Amino acid sequence: MRAFVFRLTAAAALVFVANVAAAQDKVRIGLIYTLSGPASALGQQSKNGFELALKDLGGKMGGKEVELVIADDELKPDVAIQKVRGMIERDHVDFVVGPIFSNVLVAIHKPVIDAGKILISTNAGTSNFAGADCDPSFFVTSYQNDQIFEAIGEAANKLGYKRVYALVPNYPAGKDAIAGFKRTYKGQIVEESLVPLNTTDFSTEVSKISASKSDALFTFMPGGLGINLLNTYIQAGLKGKLPVISAFTADEATLPVLKDNAIGVYGVLTWAPNMDNPANRKFVSEYEAAYKAVPASYAMQAYDAAMLINSAVAAVKGNLADQNAVRATLKKAAFTSVRGPFKFNINGYPIEDFYLTKVAKRADGKYETQIVEKIFSNHVDGYAKNCKAK
Repeated sequence: MRAFVFRLTAAAALVFVANVAAAQDKVRIGLIYTLSGPASALGQQSKNGFELALKDLGGKMGGKEVELVIADDELKPDVAIQKVRGMIERDHVDFVVGPIFSNVLVAIHKPVIDAGKILISTNAGTSNFAGADCDPSFFVTSYQNDQIFEAIGEAANKLGYKRVYALVPNYPAGKDAIAGFKRTYKGQIVEESLVPLNTTDFSTEVSKISASKSDALFTFMPGGLGINLLNTYIQAGLKGKLPVISAFTADEATLPVLKDNAIGVYGVLTWAPNMDNPANRKFVSEYEAAYKAVPASYAMQAYDAAMLINSAVAAVKGNLADQNAVRATLKKAAFTSVRGPFKFNINGYPIEDFYLTKVAKRADGKYETQIVEKIFSNHVDGYAKNCKAK
């Protein structure tokens, strides 16, 4: 009996070793995005972008097969924590990629980092982790949230807006939006209105905006929030009377629904589909062919994240056990971004260019944001100076 038990134990051990060896032969990546509810279009764009990059790479990174574990965070921080823990403890992922929303990022950051994994945010870029609480295992392929709104503030100055009404959702990214906008805007903010993240009726806010005697509306309303806001704005007769300058309120994720209602809406971003460089032309063309839609920034940033991971896996020759080496190669950002020049600051957030964009209708009938002019070059976020990461 003792010998029989020993043989069973030995066999189990061999199976375990074989499973570990098989796992090491793959790059395991967990994607955590909002894939249900009003904001699902944003998460779907991100998932599409990452999968398109993986297709371009032949399903491999650094010569190793890639296994994706995909989860829907449902835009609920507690759900996101559970999903991420499953990725780490059950699926043994090497990287966690995502999410869309900053409140979800704040929730999953500690569990991922504490588990010794690398977290790459392809959209959320809160100030929380950009300064003194930065971590060498955390990277962002989008921007630090404030940077977008600093650029919007400067764009509002250039457009001559002296008085603006500010409307944002009441969560970390919304508060970063106000903080960033104030940092560069030289005019008067008539009112700061923060609404719940699940707001569906904007009639009260639109009435206040109409009566505010502002030169423009500054807003940040991603996904379904933006659709509801702009539709109410149109119904109130404000289109053409009160310009909108925003972030993510009207972008490629929502334009298929907004259509003509969004034409002329200003935005600021690091990229637009009409950016003229070989890598971007290839990306946009492939995305439209694969998904029958114009890619949004969510897709672009996820595509870049996949190419970033590939560059690191190739540089370490597939040895993902050496986390210090993986982090060092990620920091070098030795890949070609579809947005052009891209590099990481000490805090793992990008140093990059920002552009004023405007929604337009293309000759083929599709809608997209298009670059108007550059606002900032090689822009650095204001928190990096407090980061002591090495």
